[in-house]
Amino acid sequence: MEKSHSFFFVVLFLVQNIKQSYQEPPEGDEIIEKNYYQINLTQVTGPESIAFDRKGEGPYVGVSDGRVLKWQGANLGWKEFAIPSPFRNRKLCDGSTNSNLEPICGRPLGLKFNTATCHLYIADAYFGLLVVGPNGGVAKRIATSAEGIPFIFTNGLDIDTNTGMVYFTDSSIIFQRRYVDYLLRSTTDRSGRLLKYDPRSKKVFVIYKGLVFPNGVSLSKNNSFLLVAESTRMRVLKFTLEGEEQSYVPEVFAQLPRVPDNIKRNKNGEFWIALNTGRSGSIQNNVSDPIGIKYDEEGNVLKQLDGNGGIAFNSISEVQEFNGRLYIGSVTKPYVGVLNV
Repeated sequence: MEKSHSFFFVVLFLVQNIKQSYQEPPEGDEIIEKNYYQINLTQVTGPESIAFDRKGEGPYVGVSDGRVLKWQGANLGWKEFAIPSPFRNRKLCDGSTNSNLEPICGRPLGLKFNTATCHLYIADAYFGLLVVGPNGGVAKRIATSAEGIPFIFTNGLDIDTNTGMVYFTDSSIIFQRRYVDYLLRSTTDRSGRLLKYDPRSKKVFVIYKGLVFPNGVSLSKNNSFLLVAESTRMRVLKFTLEGEEQSYVPEVFAQLPRVPDNIKRNKNGEFWIALNTGRSGSIQNNVSDPIGIKYDEEGNVLKQLDGNGGIAFNSISEVQEFNGRLYIGSVTKPYVGVLNV
C-alpha cells in the first residue's frame, strides 16, 4: 500500500509540474496538456527507442536484456516480440540490466517498422543491423560491417519506405555502447559513420565518415534529406539526398543546449529531437530543463518540452509524437513516459 501511495504521489507531482516552454512560438500556438503517465517495465530497463507498427499497435521498445518488447495494453502488459540471436542465453540474459552482458545478450537501440513490408528493423549496438518479420521471433542479421570495418556501436536508424533503403549510424569503431561515457568524453574519436543498407543488393554503403558520436537518424517527410544527431558536438546535421543539391557534405541543422539522442518525425513532417540532461538528480524549478525540442523542416523551433527539473526526466533518449501523445524513451529508466498533447 505504501508503494502504491508513493507512485500516486510521483504521478500527481509530474502532472502538476511538467510544463511546456517555448522559444519564440508562432502566434496561436497551443500549450501541451499536463497529462502524464508511465508504462512500467518489469525487471528490465532502458526503452531507448520506440516504434509502432502499421496497424498502430505498440509501443514496441528495445530494452536492457537485449529483447524487443511489445505493449499489448494494461490488461495484457508487455510481451516478448523479438530477440537478436538464436544463441542468446535466456537464463543469463532475461531480465538483465548489466551492461557488461550486452555483447552476449544484445542491446537494441534504433527501431523502425517498414510500413510497406511490416518488417521491423533493429539497430542492435552489438549484433549490427537486424530485421524481423511482422510476427516477431528471432531477428536476422543483415549487416555487420561496411568497407571491411565491423560495426562496433550500431545506433539510430530510419527507413525510406519507397525504396526500402535503411539509413543508420555506427557511433564509433573504437568504443562499444557499454563504454559510452568514454565516447562522450573523447576528444579524438571521430570514427563515427553514417551508413545506408540497400535491401535489393544487400550491400552497405558509407555515406559519411569522421562523425563525432553520430546517434539518432530521421528522414524528412518526402525523403529528400536526412537529419543525424552528432551527440558529442551537441548538434544535428542535415544531409541532402535528392535533386540537384544532392550532397553528402552536411550542413548544421540545429545547435543544441544539451546532448541530442534520437530524432523522430511526426506525421506533419516536424522533428522531435530528444535531449539528454546529463544530470543525476533534480534541479531548481526556475531553471530551464529542455528534454526535447520540436523543429520544422527549415530548422525553426516550434516547441520546447521542459522536464521541470524532475528525476523522471533526467535521462531522455527519445520523444516520439504518435496519435496525440508524446512517448518518452530513456536508456536507463524502467518505464516509457507518456504525455497527452
